[in-house]
Amino acid sequence: MPTTSPRPSPLTVPRLGLGSAPIGKMYTPISEPQARATIQAALAAGLTFIDTAPYYGTGLSEKRVGAAIHGHPRDQIVLETKVGRLVTMEDLPPTRWDEGIVFDYSRDGVRRSLDDSLTRLNVDYVDILLVHDPDLNPESYQAAVDEAFPALADLRRQGVIKAIGAGMNQWEMLEQFARHADPDCFLLAGRYTLLEQTSLSFLSMCQSRGIQIWLGGVFNSGILARGAGPDAKYNYQSASPVIQAKVQRLAAVCERHGVALKTAALHFAAAHPAVKSLILGMETPDEVADNLAAWHTPVPLALWAELQAEGLLVEGSPVPTQEQP
Repeated sequence: MPTTSPRPSPLTVPRLGLGSAPIGKMYTPISEPQARATIQAALAAGLTFIDTAPYYGTGLSEKRVGAAIHGHPRDQIVLETKVGRLVTMEDLPPTRWDEGIVFDYSRDGVRRSLDDSLTRLNVDYVDILLVHDPDLNPESYQAAVDEAFPALADLRRQGVIKAIGAGMNQWEMLEQFARHADPDCFLLAGRYTLLEQTSLSFLSMCQSRGIQIWLGGVFNSGILARGAGPDAKYNYQSASPVIQAKVQRLAAVCERHGVALKTAALHFAAAHPAVKSLILGMETPDEVADNLAAWHTPVPLALWAELQAEGLLVEGSPVPTQEQP
């Protein structure tokens, strides 16, 4: 039965982590040297929490992560990968990725996925396994509850992995997993950001149960990093006029306080006490440096007060209480 009271944390992760979907050529072509340099720059800067998945480039992300971390002390790196989206053909061109992936949330599928990931990563173990995107297939939720999560719990009990959970772009199904499985952590992408706080009640529930939250997509597909404009994306699609207008209002408040929108987005997302890490997808060493600079830039407390006064944050959303994270 799932726990209903806070539990001891199964592991500690850095406040910032590296999301490796971009280095798997999920969005744009990235060379092998660039991918390696990006991962190594992240590690050198202390971003020793790396999130990957078989789906990212049909195995390419895991292979590149494995190659880049070779030679680093394994116990100083926290590796997270995923199960449920099983690779059948590797390194396909982007237009054919779906041909190389099948949904499989069975016990056997979990074990096979883990074994394949260990081979691609060239490691003996990973620290965390997440059920990946079960909301994309109608039968996957029940299969995840009945088979994938029990299989992950067995691996955790055996000491093969340290923590289990799920990762996706919605919070409603994660909330069901919190009630009907026994997760340690969730990776939630895009649903708790400076722009959108729809998951506030879910985060509060996770906090009360001791379930760690890692946030991905904190820039909402880039619009909170680059601002509104004709090419701005939100939730992987062209941003609507309503979204563009809200981002413009957020940016105007930030500008009045001399703070970049991206910097405010990072600090806000990290302020909820349930959030233990932000997973940032990065493609270049310069992007690593830029994100770290934003992270270490103080934000005046008056900025948060103005955002609240303007009604740009959902009531009850935690904001930073000091100027440095």
